[in-house]
Amino acid sequence: MSGIYVYFRMPRGRPILPAIRFGSHYHCVSRVVDRRFVFGAHERDVFRKIMRQVEAFSGVRVLTWTILSNHFHVLLEVPPRPAGEVADDEILDRCRALYSRRAMIGIEWEWSEARRLGGEALSKWRERYLRRMWDLSEFMKTLKQKFTLWFNRKHGRVGVLWESRFRSVIVEGHWGTLMKVAAYIDLNAVRAGLAADPKDYRWSGYAEAVAGDRQARRGLNAVLADLKRGASWRDTGPRYRKLLYGVREGGGPRPGLSRAEVSRVWAAGGKLSLAQLLRCRVRYFSDGFAVGRRSFLESVFGGMRERFCDGREDGARRMVGGDWDGLQSIRALRVKPVDPG
Repeated sequence: MSGIYVYFRMPRGRPILPAIRFGSHYHCVSRVVDRRFVFGAHERDVFRKIMRQVEAFSGVRVLTWTILSNHFHVLLEVPPRPAGEVADDEILDRCRALYSRRAMIGIEWEWSEARRLGGEALSKWRERYLRRMWDLSEFMKTLKQKFTLWFNRKHGRVGVLWESRFRSVIVEGHWGTLMKVAAYIDLNAVRAGLAADPKDYRWSGYAEAVAGDRQARRGLNAVLADLKRGASWRDTGPRYRKLLYGVREGGGPRPGLSRAEVSRVWAAGGKLSLAQLLRCRVRYFSDGFAVGRRSFLESVFGGMRERFCDGREDGARRMVGGDWDGLQSIRALRVKPVDPG
């Protein structure tokens, strides 16, 4: 198996890098070094622009995202690399989406020289760019490096910007799972107290979609693709909104969605509804290794059985705190798996 990297960590955080592929969807999180609050409105606008450039170059699809003052979340779909040969014109077009005109002069000159020489020279030129496409690790690396270069130049600083590696969780590609993880990402600003309504925090996929951005709408349409074949934003928007806003199927808002009410229910030992759970900090979505339905988690567990202790017999673990509507995790987290804040 190849193409998508799932990172395992040793106790001190040293990465082990087996290339193991069990799915094509991932929730990734990366934080600023020392968790400093450094991103203002302009920085977030630039981050969004660079993210879309890297998306166009890499072929990795952004389904939804949000960036706050010191970290970002992104839900990604990572398609497999095409089986056939990718045309040079397509490679160059992808490069133009990412690189400046000045940089493209050099890239196009290298291509013309490689084409003139042919054979191995042309193959090496192609592979230099193709190996960075349709790959989770390369997407995150390029996004973070390109933003760091801009940020350091803008603010007259040097050195690293991001805290260690990014964290990733494998997400089952079923709409019932994707919708919950996407909603959790789009509700980040609500949890942080930056907005009462997720559509009012413009540095997120949902706010972009509400504002009419076609790319953002296509991403969220893909999240709910199995709900209705060929679904448009007219179909998916209202359904997704019900989950985000805690709206009853009958139309009215569900009670008890304020932070104070969620904390009260939690402190009293009550079970939270899905809408309430998504307004909490959920470690399953950042540290759970993989989330989804039981059958999906058992396939992940079976595919990497050697990574778990000998006594473990299955992969799926119940997620605590309330009604997760069938969602489970591979890791049974014990320290604040759900934190109402």
